[in-house]
Amino acid sequence: MNAPRLNPLVVLIFGILAASTAAIFIRYAQQDAPSLVIAAWRLTLASLLLAPMALLRHRQEIGGLTRRDFALALLSGFFLALHFAAWISSLEFTSVASSVVLVTTTPLWVALLSPFTLKERLTRGVILGMGIALLGGVIIGLNDRSGGAGSNPPLGDLLALGGAIAAAAYVTLGRHLRTKMSLGSYTFVVYGVAALVLIVFMAAAGQQPFGYPLPAYFWFLCLALIPQLLGHSSFNWALRYLSAAFVSITLLGEPIGSTILAYLLLGETPTLVKLLGAALILVGIVIAAKGNLSS
Repeated sequence: MNAPRLNPLVVLIFGILAASTAAIFIRYAQQDAPSLVIAAWRLTLASLLLAPMALLRHRQEIGGLTRRDFALALLSGFFLALHFAAWISSLEFTSVASSVVLVTTTPLWVALLSPFTLKERLTRGVILGMGIALLGGVIIGLNDRSGGAGSNPPLGDLLALGGAIAAAAYVTLGRHLRTKMSLGSYTFVVYGVAALVLIVFMAAAGQQPFGYPLPAYFWFLCLALIPQLLGHSSFNWALRYLSAAFVSITLLGEPIGSTILAYLLLGETPTLVKLLGAALILVGIVIAAKGNLSS
C-alpha cells in the first residue's frame, strides 16, 4: 500500500469537526420534515453530488467489481441506511448529547466484530483507549439523561444505540472494501445504495419527499455537503490506512463538537460533568492512536 499524501490522523480530526454539525442541522430540519425524509434527502443529495466524478473517473473500477465485493458494497449501504434511519429518528426523542454519545459507541461493536471478520488484533493501547473513551461517553450520556431532555429519552437512546450497531457493520465492511476500491467509487456505490434503501423506508412510512418549507431543503443540502461528503468521506478515506477499530474510536470525538454546537446554537448548556466526560474521550483517543500506530 502506498503511503498517504495526507496524515490520516489529521484527516480524521477534520472529519470529526464536519460530522459534529450533523445533529444541529438535523434538529433544524426536524422543525419542518420527518426523520426518514431527512435521511433520504441527505444520502440522495450526497450521491448525486458524487455521481459526475464517480461515473467519469471510476466507471471502469465500479464495473470491474467482483460479485462478492459488489454484494458487500450493497450490504454496507444497507447498514448505512439503517444507521441514519435509527440515529436521525433518535434526535426526535432525546437530547443531542445523549443521542450522539450513544451512536458513537460504535467502537465497542466494531471491537467485538473485528477479530472475527477482519482478523485485526486489538492492541492493549487500543483496548485501554477504548475503555477510557467509552467511560467519558457514558458520563456525558448519563448526565444529559438526568436532566430529562427530550420527549421520550428511553426510545431515543434505544434508536441511537441501534444506529451504533448498524454503523459498526458499515465500518467493518468498509475496512474490507477500502483496500480494494478508491474513495470515489466506494462512497458513490455505498451512499447510492443507502439512499435507495432510505427512499424505500420513507415510502413504506407513507411520507413524501416534497412539499416542505424552503429552509428544510437548505438543511438537507447542508447535511449532504458537510457531515456526509466532508465528514463521512474523511472516515472512509482513513479506513484505507487505519484499522476499523481505531477509526471508529476517533468518532467518539463527535460528541464534544456536537455538545459545543448544541450549547451555542440550541441552548443546551454543558455541565462540568459533561466537560469531564469530554476530557476522558480525548484522552482515550490519544491513547488509542498511540496504540494503533505502534502495532
